[in-house]
Order: sequence, then structure tokens, then C-alpha cells
Amino acid sequence: MQEEVKEKKGFFKRLKEGLSKTRNSIADSFANLFKATEIDDDFYDELEETLIMSDMGYETTERIIDDLKDKVKEMKLKEADACRDLIINIIRDQMSVDENAYDFENKKTVVLVIGVNGVGKTTSIGKLAAQYKSQGKKVLMAAADTFRAAAIDQLKTWSNRAGVDIIAQNEGADPSAVVYDAVAAAKARNTDILLIDTAGRLHNKKNLMDELAKMRRIISKEYPEANVESLIVLDGTTGQNALEQARQFSSVTEINGIIITKLDGTAKGGIAIAIQAELNVPVKYIGIGEKIEDLQKFDPNNYVNALFADFDIKSDIEMIIESQGDK
Repeated sequence: MQEEVKEKKGFFKRLKEGLSKTRNSIADSFANLFKATEIDDDFYDELEETLIMSDMGYETTERIIDDLKDKVKEMKLKEADACRDLIINIIRDQMSVDENAYDFENKKTVVLVIGVNGVGKTTSIGKLAAQYKSQGKKVLMAAADTFRAAAIDQLKTWSNRAGVDIIAQNEGADPSAVVYDAVAAAKARNTDILLIDTAGRLHNKKNLMDELAKMRRIISKEYPEANVESLIVLDGTTGQNALEQARQFSSVTEINGIIITKLDGTAKGGIAIAIQAELNVPVKYIGIGEKIEDLQKFDPNNYVNALFADFDIKSDIEMIIESQGDK
């Protein structure tokens, strides 16, 4: 238990450091924003610009501002500084991870990992495999991205590093054949979690859709007792492009969760909020470094606290009490 608490504290510290570029950008804008003496149209315009610049996206930003206007009116707030904490709490409300979001980790599960090339897909699979194995789970990998020899070799490297078996064929092999073999192996070995790396091609949606659908049919037919979890990996440094990729993939296949990587290299960390708010698909894991432990489950509270780490954030209840005391 103490080790778990220590690990969470360590990750929060790394998360805070990783989001420093985004936080510094927001902090400067917020400092100017709250120099305003009153809440007026200029204040809302500047807030809108600040949020969009952090890549929270237009739709999410409008939702935040509309919510803020309602609460400002309800709480009869007049001064800009009085709604600073309110804004942060509203941003937090845009994100939520259902308490059942990680149930698949404790079931016989086949995890289909999708995403375009270069986003950290194969690396994320390797990190997840290592973490699941460290928890005592029986883990198996499958190299179904057969269009790139580098993807197969990279996954083999991770299988060795994590000490996890891998099912792979040669470059150019039928991805569905790899999935068929992997499912058969997972059943025979009583595997807890089978992680499948899939090809990341968006230029031909029909091929992608057909391929993923075929994989799902094989899993359903050959391993009906298994839970199927589909995770999309997105590169946090690409901002709105990551959101567009998620939209594109969600138009051709079901997505159960999102993995956002490379958040330590971007000043646009607001994209994690935009993706979840606009697609209504939970961010389940985030990556903030190269180490295995730098990929962790997403905690909205920790994320917002790291994003606004230099602010003393008050709860809505505390603000309501203060606003009533000013009357």
C-alpha cells in the first residue's frame, strides 16, 4: 500500500513537470486575465483565447464559458478574480473516468490497440504489458501491424524487455491470421490479457474498417468468453490533429478508451480535456516520459491539479460560502 502511494506521488511529480510547458503558458495568460477588475465581454474573450491556445478546442471552450456565465450569474459574482477557481473546477468537470473504466484489466480481455504510425502505439503496448505482468497477470502480445517490419521488430524488443511472449509472423502477413493465432494461444495458455498491435492507416478508411471488423469477428467467434477493449493511442504534441485522428477512427470502429502519449513535450496539454469532452470517450492512460512507469492511469483530479499547480484551488462549496458572505 505504501509503495502504491509512493508511486502515485512520484507520478504526480513527473506529471507536474511534464505539463510545465502547458502550465506556464496558461499561468501567464491567467495572470493577465485576472488583472481585470470586472467580468465583462473583454474578460470572456480573453478567457476564450487562453483556453483555445492550450488546445482545449472551440467546442469545449464554448461549453466552459457558457457554464461559467451561468454560475457567475447564479453566484452574483462581479470581480474577475472571484471566478478564477470556478473556471478551474469547470474545466475539471469536463473530464470523468467511470469507476468501471478499468474493469477489463481484471477479466479475460483482448485489447485492440489502434492509432496512426508514430504516436507511440507500440511503445504503449510494451509499457502496458510490463505493468500488467508486474501485477501478476499472464500477458501475451500480438504483432498484427504486419505492414511495417519495424513495428514487428519493435514489439519483439518490448516483449523481451517486459518478459512477455509474442505472437508474430513475417512482414506482409495477413493481420487477421496473426490475430487468429494469438487468440488460439491466449486460450491455450490461459492468458489474462492479450494486447494486439494493429496497423495505423487512415488514408484508406474502408480497408481499415474491414480489417478491424474482421479481427473482431475472429475474436468473437474463437474467443467468445473474452472481453474486447479497443484503445486508441494519440500523440499529445499534435494537439487538434490528435482530436481529428480520434474522430476519424471513431467513425470506423468502436473506441472504449484513449491513451495520450508525449504530454511532457507539449504546451497544448489542454487537448486531453478537449478529446474527452468532445468525443465522450474516456482518456484511460497518459504518458509523460520514456520509462515504463511513465504511462499511468488517467486521474482527472491529478491532471487538473498538475495543470494549475501554481494556483490554490478552492472548491465550488468554498466559493459559494465566500460569495454569500460578501452579500
